[in-house]
Order: sequence, then C-alpha cells, then structure tokens
Amino acid sequence: MSLRLDPTFAEALAKSDRSLVGLWVVSGSPLVAEIFAGSGVDWLLIDMEHSSNSLDTVLHQLQAVAPYPVSPLVRVPYGDDVILKQVLDIGAQNVLVPMVNTVEQARAVVSAVRYPPQGVRGVGSALSRSARWNRVDGYLANANDHVSLFVQVESAEAVENAAEIAAVDGVDGVFVGPSDLAASMGLLGQQTHPDVVAAVNRTFDAVRAADKPVGVNAFDPAAAEQYMADGAAFVAVAADVSILARGSEALAARFIPKADDTTRASY
Repeated sequence: MSLRLDPTFAEALAKSDRSLVGLWVVSGSPLVAEIFAGSGVDWLLIDMEHSSNSLDTVLHQLQAVAPYPVSPLVRVPYGDDVILKQVLDIGAQNVLVPMVNTVEQARAVVSAVRYPPQGVRGVGSALSRSARWNRVDGYLANANDHVSLFVQVESAEAVENAAEIAAVDGVDGVFVGPSDLAASMGLLGQQTHPDVVAAVNRTFDAVRAADKPVGVNAFDPAAAEQYMADGAAFVAVAADVSILARGSEALAARFIPKADDTTRASY
C-alpha cells in the first residue's frame, strides 16, 4: 500500500486569498483538539512550549485531527535538533520554533528539519509515523516537500533581524508573538501598546518584503481583526484553555449573585 501525506500549512497559505484563522490547543486533550478541528477554523497550534504536552500527547492529538480539513502546527519548546527530529518523526508536518532572534538561529533550525546533506535530521523514516512506516513512496527524497517550518519573532532583537530571518532558505513563514515582544520592550502584559503594535507591523513589512507569509498571535478580537486588515496571512485568535476560562467565568457571573465579574485578559 502506498500512502500520501496532507499538504503542508505553507501550501495552504500559498493557496489562500484571506487570512487563515487558528486556535491553540494547550490542554493536551485529543478530544478538545478534535472538537477544534471540526469547528471550521483553518489551523491548530498544538503547543509544547507553554503546556504539559509531551510527544505522546502530541501524537494522540495529531491522530485525532487527521481526518479533518485543518492544518496542525506543533510548537516545540525550543529549537533543539533532537526535539525537532522526534516531533517530525511522530508525524508533525508543520513545526513552529519559538524565540528565533538571529539569522544564525534560523539557519540552525532549518538544518534540524532537513536530512543530510542539507541538514542534520536523523534518518528513521522506516520506524516512524512521518513516512507512515515507509508507506509514503519516496519520502526520504521528497521530505522537504512534506515539512513546513515556521519561526517566531518575539523580541526586540528579532524584530530588528526579521528581514534576514525571513529570507533564510527553508523558513516558510514567520509568526509574531506580541506577548514576549512586549516584555522584551519593557511593556510586560501590554500586547496592544502602540509601540508593540508598531513593532509587529514593522515585522510584517520585513517578512512580506522577503516574500514569506507572516502571522501573529492576537487573542483580543479587535487586535486580530486589525492585524488581518494589516496583512497578516494567519492569526491565532484563542486557546482552548482561554475559551474555557472566560466562558465559565461568564456563566458564573450571569447565574450566581455576586460572582466575580472581573474582565480578564485571555493572553
């Protein structure tokens, strides 16, 4: 039997004439991931950086969302060769690496997701879900076509280097993280501060000039809509845990006298 893999997120972005809308899956629950996958959103971010997700839970979530028309990205905790190899081997086709501040770091993570001689990814396709245990014909020769790599710009240093980072061959797109960016600018917790928004838009300009798609995290609906209008190719608009937290708080405030009705930020 010969199997075919799904198109990558990079391919989905290239074909789209609108901003692609995504949700984070932080809870580690395959059930929640499957619910989100059938919701109509375009992509999911399965997060290993700010969650308890492990290789096992990521694998189960990838399997849960596989039947649905949604692109899953896996964010690794950091740009480590071994972690990236393992995440690719369990079948992640789209990976996101946080805190890429320099062109040297960008080149290193490109090398981590490519087989020799272009990179250093360990060869284990016969043992792994990535090639469906060698049921995907020509996987080794065409592995680059089955993987898309996105890097995060989320510091003042990275903003200054965004054009060079985006121009690296093998970087398929850039995702801007306003929360860490705000912190690096001395504006902790102020993701929509005018200076932070200006830095995000400078990054947009730099990445688009390199002819690469650029996305952003924006749990504030007004900010998300504005970034879409500003040309973001993909936007993350909420997370499973934030939807549960804010939704349950709203229900409590509606039905319980004197319940805490404080409005809290989701990110």
